[in-house]
Amino acid sequence: MAITMTEAAARHVSRYLSRRGKGLGVRLGVKTSGCSGLAYKLEYVDEAEPGDLVFEQHGVKLLIDPKSLAYIDGTELDFVREGLNEGFRFSNPNERDRCGCGESFRV
Repeated sequence: MAITMTEAAARHVSRYLSRRGKGLGVRLGVKTSGCSGLAYKLEYVDEAEPGDLVFEQHGVKLLIDPKSLAYIDGTELDFVREGLNEGFRFSNPNERDRCGCGESFRV
């Protein structure tokens, strides 16, 4: 069981937390949404919830709610810039299908 974060993602999270002036790290999970069933949710957090699994890479904490782990185990979180667009990218080996708009996925 492991969730990983690239150096680019860790740098982006660190910069944001620094500008924000506080924060423990970022929480990654899934929610029911979209045409394929599940969507990633990512939020900056100030403290861990009971039961959170904590992975630390490149000095940044990534918190995972245990219910989401079955859907995202093995996922790599990256931060990419493509032209004028930038954002987090999820490389999830459990994904079996992704909707056409890219907002949701199925395992």
